[in-house]
Amino acid sequence: MAKSFENEHPIKAFGWATRDTSGVLSPFNFSRRVTGEKDVQFKVMYCGICHSDLHQLKNEWGNSKYPMVPGHEVVGVVIEVGSKVEKFKVGDKVGVGCMVGSCRKCENCSVDLENYCPRQIPTYNGYSLDGTFTFGGYSDMMVSDEHFVVHWPENLSMDAAPLLCAGITTYSPLNILDSISLECTLVLLVLEGSDIWLLSLLRHSEPK
Repeated sequence: MAKSFENEHPIKAFGWATRDTSGVLSPFNFSRRVTGEKDVQFKVMYCGICHSDLHQLKNEWGNSKYPMVPGHEVVGVVIEVGSKVEKFKVGDKVGVGCMVGSCRKCENCSVDLENYCPRQIPTYNGYSLDGTFTFGGYSDMMVSDEHFVVHWPENLSMDAAPLLCAGITTYSPLNILDSISLECTLVLLVLEGSDIWLLSLLRHSEPK
C-alpha cells in the first residue's frame, strides 16, 4: 500500500504516519501532486499538535482513513508557485490550516464559506478533487491551493504554528463580536486549551 502512495504523484515526500488505530507514528514515504497553476508548494518548517489530531489518529471519531499523516497547523517557506499565483513568491513564509482546497464554485464557496463546501478538501484524512488521498503537515513539504494559504508575519516566530487552529478558533468569534469595548465584561465558563489563546488576545483588546 505504501508503495502505491509513494508513486501516486510525481513529487516524492516524506512524513510520519499511523497505519492503524494504535496512533503510533512511523516514517512514511509518499508523494505530492505537481504544483498547479494556482498552487503554492512549500517546505514545512513547523507543525502543531492539535488534540483533534490525536482523536483522528486513533479513529475516536469513527472517520479515520489509514495510512494517515496528520497535522493541520502548518508553517513553512515557499519553494515553488504556480504560473497564476498572485499573492505569494518563492521565499515567503506561509501557513496552512485545516483546509487545502474546495470546489470554489458552489454557493458556499462564493460567499467565503468554503468550510461548508460539499467538496471541501481537508488538509489530511480526506480526498483531493482528483480523488487522491490528502496527507497533512507532519511531513517535509506540502502543496495547497493559494486561496487556502496565508502569509506568515515576519515578526512572528514560526513555532507559533498552533495559531492556525487554536488561535483562529478563538480569534474568529472575537472578530465577529466587534461590539466588544473596553467597558465590556466577558466571562469564561470553562478554561481549556483554546482559551489560553483567548486570554492572550483579550489582553490586547483589554475588556474586563
